[in-house]
Formats: sequence, C-alpha cells, structure tokens
Amino acid sequence: MKNVVLNNGVEMPILGFGVYQVPNAVECESSVSEAINTGYRLIDTAAIYGNEEPVGKAIIKSGVAREELFITTKLWIQDAGYESAKKAFEKSLKKLQLDYLDLYLIHQPFGDVYGAWRAMEELYREGRIRAIGVSNFQPDRLMDLIIHNEVVPAVNQIETHPFCQQIETAKFLQENDVQIESWGPFAEGKNDIFKNEMLVSLAGKYNKSVAQIILRWLTQRDVVAIPKSVHKERIIENFNIFDFELKNEDMETIITLDTKTSCFFDHRDPERVKLISGFRLND
Repeated sequence: MKNVVLNNGVEMPILGFGVYQVPNAVECESSVSEAINTGYRLIDTAAIYGNEEPVGKAIIKSGVAREELFITTKLWIQDAGYESAKKAFEKSLKKLQLDYLDLYLIHQPFGDVYGAWRAMEELYREGRIRAIGVSNFQPDRLMDLIIHNEVVPAVNQIETHPFCQQIETAKFLQENDVQIESWGPFAEGKNDIFKNEMLVSLAGKYNKSVAQIILRWLTQRDVVAIPKSVHKERIIENFNIFDFELKNEDMETIITLDTKTSCFFDHRDPERVKLISGFRLND
C-alpha cells in the first residue's frame, strides 16, 4: 500500500474504506471487518454517520495491531465550538473504543469552526490525535483558517471524482501543504459513471473495472480515496488497483470529463448551508 506523508510527518494510506450511508450496525461492522481482512488500513467514519460503534467493534475484532490502522472520524456542526468539540471527541473515541485518533476532521465549514479548531489543536498537542484537518472547506475558508491558527490542517476531504476533479483546488492544497482526500470517488453513481463510454473503454484496455480505473486515476494524482461498498467482491476489487498504472495519455483523456461543478450541492449556497446546519446527531 502506498502512503502519503502529511505536513506533520504522519503517514496516511492513499486508499481507504469509507462507511458513509451504512447506518445498519450489522452491515457496517461486517463490511469494515471484510475491508480490514482484505488489507485496508485506513477506515473513515463520522459522528453524523451514526456508525462509529460498529466500526469500533470491527476494529477490535480484527486483531490487527492498532498502530497499523489509520482511523478517521469527523466533528459535526452542532458540536463546533471549543468545549463542545472536546466533548464530541471523547464521545467518538468511546464509541470507537480507541485511545487516540489518527485523523480528526471538522466535517463542515459551518458553526464555530475556530473554537473547534482550538480544541483540536490542544488534543493534537496532547497526542490524542495524530493529525487534524477539515472537510468541505473551499480554498478561501481554508486559507482563513490557516492564517489565523497555529496548526495548518493536514487534510481537506472534498468531493473529488471524474466529473468534479478539483484540479485548481488540488494545486492550491499542494501549494499550502494540505493533503487532498476524495469523498464520493464514484460520484455515488451519478451521471451513469459506471456506464460512461470513455471509462468503460479504459476499463477494457487495462482489463479492469470502471471503479478500479477511477481509483487508480485518483491515487495516481496523489489523491487519497475512500470508496465504500457493503459487497465483499467489490471491497476486494476496489483494493486491487496497485498492479497497473494508467498511461499519461489516458490520465489526460479523463480530464475531459471534468465539469468543474459539484454533482451534489454548493457549500456556498445559503439555502444548502441552512439545510445542512439543521441536520442533528441522534444522541
């Protein structure tokens, strides 16, 4: 497995396993167990997903040494703030049955992110989190956070896939030593991504699946990817992307699919901000 080195020297696997939209506890625990058995070492969850507990159970049952795993979870909007972030961190840690996190992210750029970041900086300095970062931050919001705080975010997890390639943002992140991480690498199947003529053609050329082509394209761009699946064969398939390399001309061809727009929503849309901020954790 290839690793990327974060701005504080911590190594992070370039390919991981995500559990977004896997709220069923049994299914979540089973899929994470399968992922770890397959060889995934990066597991990505979030408080708002409602599945930190089954993720933690799968980690414990795996028998894999803790230091070999890279576990990420995220702070939700309602807990943005200095005191509330510290409480939310402890709650997530308890659910995951862990002594520390490898990566803790502010999930959305809304609410008291500056109070939350101060709390996360303290937890980081105490060694309870190996790296801290953000998710869904536009470059301007990220630069504001960088300028006014001591610790530069190690990661920005953002929508990144063939239809929304984040080329300019990736350049900005690289210039500021922030690792780009893709959520939704398959665009959740939107725009018939698995039937896209170009991607199907490349899959045939390399004797791989469309999913493998997409994940290889991302990782060759040094983008961390966290595909999700609850099916054993696809979990294994998504992991097997390191035995081939896309040619430069094929990497360039995929660029033509970029629409430069989200397939989901705009984080700067006031109505969307209002809607997202209304989502609440059940507990």
